[in-house]
Amino acid sequence: MLLEILGTGCTKCKLLHEAVLKAVTESGIVVEVRKVEDIAKIMEYGVMSTPALVKDGKVLVAGKVPTPKEIASWLVA
Repeated sequence: MLLEILGTGCTKCKLLHEAVLKAVTESGIVVEVRKVEDIAKIMEYGVMSTPALVKDGKVLVAGKVPTPKEIASWLVA
């Protein structure tokens, strides 16, 4: 599974990264986590507000920071 965190490094982007790492660690699921800061790549996903979280090419959330619990639920779905 690949999770991509889309954002240019803003505070909310950093919070999303921390939340994703916490969710992954607590779930015990093997996940590759990548940060995507390239605006052109972010635009390819059609994301207009960051941060955004992408799972295996599908945008799960954009423009807000979900809780680690919410993220963990998406890992098993």
